[in-house]
Amino acid sequence: MSDIEVGEPGEAAATDARGAPLSTPPPGRPSLARAWAWVAEQIEHQAERWSLWTPVAFGCGAGAYFSLSREPQAWVGLVGVAVAAAILIGANRWSRARALTALLVLLAAGLGGFSMAKLRTEGAKAPVAGVDTRPQRLEGWVMDIVSPGQGGPRLLIAPYRIGDWAPAATPIRVRVTLRGGYLPAPGEPIKVLAVINTPPQPASPGSYDFARDAFFQSVGGVGFALGPVQTWYAPQAPPWRLRLTMRINALRWALTRRIVDTLGVGSGGLAAAMTTGHDAFIPKNEVNDLRAAGLAHIISISGLHMAIVGGFVFALARFGIAAWPWLALRVPGKKVAAGLALASVLAYLVLSGWPPPAERSAVTAAVAFGAMLFDRQAISLHALSLAAMVVLVLQPEAVTQPGFQMSFAATAALVALAEVWRHPVREINAPWPIKIVQGFWTWLVAGAAASFVAGTATGPFSMQDFNRVSTWGLISNMVTEPISGFLMMPGLAIGAVLAPFGLGKWPLEVAGFAIDLMNKVAHVAAIAPFSQINVASGPEWSLPAAFLGLLWLCLWKGRLRWLGLPLALAVNLAPKPPIPDVWADGEGSAVAVHADKDAILFRPDVKLFGAELWARRRGLVPQETETLRDASYDCDHWSCMPRAAAPLKVGSAWNLKRPLKDNRFAQMCAASEVVILRNESAPEACPASLVLTGADFAKGGSAELFRIAPGKWRVVWAQNLRGRRPWTWGPDPRLSR
Repeated sequence: MSDIEVGEPGEAAATDARGAPLSTPPPGRPSLARAWAWVAEQIEHQAERWSLWTPVAFGCGAGAYFSLSREPQAWVGLVGVAVAAAILIGANRWSRARALTALLVLLAAGLGGFSMAKLRTEGAKAPVAGVDTRPQRLEGWVMDIVSPGQGGPRLLIAPYRIGDWAPAATPIRVRVTLRGGYLPAPGEPIKVLAVINTPPQPASPGSYDFARDAFFQSVGGVGFALGPVQTWYAPQAPPWRLRLTMRINALRWALTRRIVDTLGVGSGGLAAAMTTGHDAFIPKNEVNDLRAAGLAHIISISGLHMAIVGGFVFALARFGIAAWPWLALRVPGKKVAAGLALASVLAYLVLSGWPPPAERSAVTAAVAFGAMLFDRQAISLHALSLAAMVVLVLQPEAVTQPGFQMSFAATAALVALAEVWRHPVREINAPWPIKIVQGFWTWLVAGAAASFVAGTATGPFSMQDFNRVSTWGLISNMVTEPISGFLMMPGLAIGAVLAPFGLGKWPLEVAGFAIDLMNKVAHVAAIAPFSQINVASGPEWSLPAAFLGLLWLCLWKGRLRWLGLPLALAVNLAPKPPIPDVWADGEGSAVAVHADKDAILFRPDVKLFGAELWARRRGLVPQETETLRDASYDCDHWSCMPRAAAPLKVGSAWNLKRPLKDNRFAQMCAASEVVILRNESAPEACPASLVLTGADFAKGGSAELFRIAPGKWRVVWAQNLRGRRPWTWGPDPRLSR
């Protein structure tokens, strides 16, 4: 009678890299030795999976670089790359132990990630606008129409000249918000009177740094127009690369307008956003519903869109080849279909304007279809690892971006799920009604499992970065998945191809019908009870820990993978930081006060984005109405001062041009512990315990105030947490204006 290994019910026996069962230590050995032997076998079991950790080590190195408070010298990047290459060569030539080789490769990858991030920063350096409130005559070419802001539509402009600024101090790209009127198309030369400032700093200390994204996108200034856009007669033609980019963007904008004209502003705006990346026509109420329903990811062109477009073309091509027997016998149908799908993904990338999320998704799709061309497994952790490595080498800054983190965390979780998913046994002679029922049940269970796993994997990032949890997100995604996969995206793909020939109306109408269905689902989920739950951000270390824990769960094979579970739950389990008592924006013009579970906004119509972001990050509900504010604070058009019932004795004044009336400033100082002024200095002596002026905010940026004791306050400044990095320095003082 042969020996039979018995495991836990429903669990397959563990095997090594060759598929042989792992041995069980002899019962006579001491328990510690047996445990060590078992751990050693588990490690040996990862022999073919160590390469999966290479992009993780590379990303950790890049993350270490971006977490520095001081910028290292330029030579550090070059030396780091050379040392990493030497370690790899040494590991390949002289290392004989597999474990040592793996450790050396991971060490080299980490050092390479740090060094490549530094070299990428050096290559991205460009002029940055300073803080300047003077209007400037901006002359340049419209590169693209970007996402609208709270103030109106926005243009991405390639400047030719900005006022009297020196050419060496003129940013490569600037983003300008228009105040209505004529909206020029990409490629048009324009001039406009505008105020151009440095890219925005974090809305609150420790929050996401949008200026870093602007730095790597060569956007050196942002501002707002003071007058209408006018036609400008350029003295010379723009460079050829700029001309090519503007020509592509002009075609995208023309297709956007055609889609909106066909479907209307409602569904047409969302259809255009998912086709060309232009989201200027999406109604705000639709965006709010999609966010509340956990469907906001559909707006940004990312992995879902690339997968649907590439998968649709691949399936259509394979079906077409198989339906033509003469062709099916003469060409490799799968490879031809993969090649066409790869071409469609690249074309979609160009059509979408190649935003960073689309670039990352296109790389992942290209690796998958490329694997088919070379007879490799398309969907595997090794393919995903290669895609992540390519993205990080090209864009090391992606490791700091929520889009990259959520995309690869969700994809890794889904691929790991596919590894352990047991495929159902197919019935040979089952009647077709039974097959239909079984197929539907399999699809339902698989869809629910995939949505649950993807939602769970992206949950820590949603809580830490966006501070919201969509209660009905799982159900909403399951309901809309067939709508987007079978109707919406195929209709948009066919409509975009046929639109230049005047034949795209009917597929676009099919897509519009699907979008209307999805909007109805989103609206039902948005108005349902407890549709969104506000979640305060955890400590800064909790999100990197959760990311590493998720990767450990996905990449490790065997029972030791569950060691990553406590780390994966770090955002959920870690104690929340203390809530600040007061927040002030980077100019001292907007103030919010913590009162129980609310955030009282002194100026609900000013800097609302920053105030809402801060409140959600701290788990508070921003009060945008003036009712709660007026019950605790006496506010006029230029200032706020505390009443007797105020939760905190805080006063604020934002009038820059004239003094406050009726001795109001003296009354404010007498009634307040903290006085926050937008002016560069206080107009007169103020006996308050703490007085912050515009000069303080110009140096420190946005601030959070903690009340330690009566009359004693601690101030945390955003600039101190950002450190001295190229995206925090502002303009180079050597570049004269």
